[in-house]
Amino acid sequence: MTKLVLIAMLTMTSSAFAAEKNKEAVTAPASQELTVGVKGMVCAFCAQGIEKKFMAQKEIEKVTVSLENKFVKLKFKDGQKLSNEKIAELLKDSGYEADFRQ
Repeated sequence: MTKLVLIAMLTMTSSAFAAEKNKEAVTAPASQELTVGVKGMVCAFCAQGIEKKFMAQKEIEKVTVSLENKFVKLKFKDGQKLSNEKIAELLKDSGYEADFRQ
């Protein structure tokens, strides 16, 4: 009977360990994305300028600009990030205003 209890405990422990290990793999962040509203963007030329401005930043992997919905979606390279202040500054330098309430 002691052997059965020991085997059951080992089985439960290894199952719990495997589940925890899988949980870590699933919850590990791939790359971070941030969506920021853009006030003052009115044309395709505006959207292209914003895309170009952000793609020039070494931290950015991909930029998606929605003229219709007035936002810019930034995908950061692994382990990279831009502060909200830097994002607002880049938009302001281009003539737009950041809206972080998105």
